[in-house]
Amino acid sequence: MNKIATFSEIGTLARQYKEQGKTIVFTNGCFDIIHAGHVKYLKQASNFGDILILGLNSDQSVKTIKGEKRPVIGQDHRSLVITALEFIDHVVLFDEPDPGTLIEAINPDVLVKGADWPEDQIIGANFVKSNGGRLERVTLEPDISTTKIIERIGELYYGKT
Repeated sequence: MNKIATFSEIGTLARQYKEQGKTIVFTNGCFDIIHAGHVKYLKQASNFGDILILGLNSDQSVKTIKGEKRPVIGQDHRSLVITALEFIDHVVLFDEPDPGTLIEAINPDVLVKGADWPEDQIIGANFVKSNGGRLERVTLEPDISTTKIIERIGELYYGKT
């Protein structure tokens, strides 16, 4: 099974999984410089259902959100690393700054985001809940993030933050 799906494929796959009675979980993010916090978060997300679909911000999308110097790792390499995780069923790239359209195409049973996001700011939460699904917020690992890793590298190698 190819874990990387296109936008047009993922809606069909989601419908097939639902017909099989499987619970679909969706989360999204940039996942630039994959670290232990990402892995723990994704593993926990996978525990909320049968199929975990990850919406991965494309390089274009990351630049829009994080600035011209990001991503550090390109979308093809980020996709490869994420699909190597056994609990990830599918990865789908998206170019938009938010996953709203993707969430509507998948219509997941469970939408997962980090607990650092206030519920009223989580894109797709109202859509998922209005379709009988639920929102799960996962506590993130303290003191680890891609931004902190980049800052630490700057300190170590360039003496700046």
